Amino acid sequence: MKANQNPIGFFDSGIGGTSIWKEVTALLPNESTIYLSDSKNAPYGTKNKDSILDLAIKNTEFLLNKNCKLIVVACNTATTNAIDYLRANYKIPFIGIEPAIKPAALKTKTKRIGILATKGTLNSALFEKTASTIDQQIIVKETIGTGLVELIEEGEIASKEMEQLLASYINPLVKENIDCLVLGCTHYPYLIPAIQKITGNQLEIIDSGQAVAKQTKAILQQHNLMHNGSASAKHEFYINKDKSVLERILSSVTSKTITETDF
Repeated sequence: MKANQNPIGFFDSGIGGTSIWKEVTALLPNESTIYLSDSKNAPYGTKNKDSILDLAIKNTEFLLNKNCKLIVVACNTATTNAIDYLRANYKIPFIGIEPAIKPAALKTKTKRIGILATKGTLNSALFEKTASTIDQQIIVKETIGTGLVELIEEGEIASKEMEQLLASYINPLVKENIDCLVLGCTHYPYLIPAIQKITGNQLEIIDSGQAVAKQTKAILQQHNLMHNGSASAKHEFYINKDKSVLERILSSVTSKTITETDF
């Protein structure tokens, strides 16, 4: 099989990266995919850099063994802590996920933007480097979303507990007069309805999904890896925990298989 017929690989610390997967497959409907959900080790955002790197390598090796032609690191924390190593040590292209600070900096009118992310992302050297490139007149208010990933992994996206926890993070940012909120974790787009319930239309909520999809397409074209066959796209999902929450999130997806596996 030619490399361009091979699937696109995705990995995340859990089910959150499916928010990226949905954007990529919407833009590239002919591409088959393999998604790896390392829910057993979620969240990555509380782990140290060495642990995150080890997990990223393990996930990459799993997807390479499935003949993936390109890997989307569908996790902000894994990107900011491991993407440089992965690109230096493996031959296939990697697409990373970074908090969309630059687009927010271009859109803000109050010159104050908020970012909700994990500790592992906010404390990374790559995040600091990206944040340092924006207009110094813009104030960035950072908030660590402790506990949000765990609730999403448990399927508690619309629960009262989630609403209260999210409000404790969002309301202080609103009081700081932010007008743009950057979601710095691929789990967090699933919280947009809950955030809008708290803020109404006060904030522009920005995530990286569409930009990642466009970059994935561009890199596939650059490396002559776009699928050009007539076969229908197939989507495989692997998860090392109970798959029920993943099944609910993907209930509208056809041509898929979801497998619980220990990896």
